[in-house]
Amino acid sequence: MPLQRLSVVLAALWWGGIAGLSFLAVPLLFATMGSPAAAGPVAARIFSLQCWAGLVIGLALLLLLRRWRGEGVAIAPEALTIMGFVLFAMLLALMQEFAVAQNIITARAMGGNLRLWHGVGTVMVLGQWLCAGAVLWRLAGARPVQG
Repeated sequence: MPLQRLSVVLAALWWGGIAGLSFLAVPLLFATMGSPAAAGPVAARIFSLQCWAGLVIGLALLLLLRRWRGEGVAIAPEALTIMGFVLFAMLLALMQEFAVAQNIITARAMGGNLRLWHGVGTVMVLGQWLCAGAVLWRLAGARPVQG
């Protein structure tokens, strides 16, 4: 059971971190700093750290899910689904960090379509949040095998 609890805590940290940073801290940053030029680089750093944290937590969850079988947790039918959500969220984080963030920087410097790339980034963060929420929901509902 300790691995199951650790998995739930990690999933909660992941989901809550995305929610707190992306949907509260970053909008508050833009509202209080007064200038998008000042808030933008700070927000970019927050999103970058969030992506790396998501990758680390996702990897830890994948490793923990492999070990659950030894503790008798009944997730075998759902294990692949949970792992799929984790992997998809990790893929979104990688794409956000190495593709979208670079396009935002380029669009800002060269006068490209900044609105488009901010929209794509927002969709990717929302996708990560939904995947992390699905992982948390499924892990929290896993029950020990009776008997």
